[in-house]
Amino acid sequence: MIEVTAKKVRGHYRSFAIDGHADYAEEGEDIVCSAVSALVINAINSIEAFTEDAFTCDCTDGQIRRWEFTSDVSEKTELLMDSLLLGLKNIEKSYGKYISVDA
Repeated sequence: MIEVTAKKVRGHYRSFAIDGHADYAEEGEDIVCSAVSALVINAINSIEAFTEDAFTCDCTDGQIRRWEFTSDVSEKTELLMDSLLLGLKNIEKSYGKYISVDA
C-alpha cells in the first residue's frame, strides 16, 4: 500500500511524505503507482517552475519519499498542493485498498 502524509502547520503546508508500493499489478503495469507518481512529480515540477518557494527533497532509488518546505509557502504552492491532494484522494476513493492519504 502507498501511504501519503501531508503535514500542515498553522494551516500551511510544511511537508509531504510518501512511502510504500501499491502492488496493484506487476511493475510496469501498476496503474495506481503510475497515477500517484505522475501527480507527485508534476506537483514538484510545478512548484519549482511557477513559484519561488524553497524545499528539500529526499529522492532515493527513483522514489520521492519526503519533501519539506524550508520557509513559508506562497498561495500558488498552497493551490498546487491542494490540487495534488485532491488528485491523490480521488485515487484513494477508487483504489483505497492500494493507497491511503492522510492530509
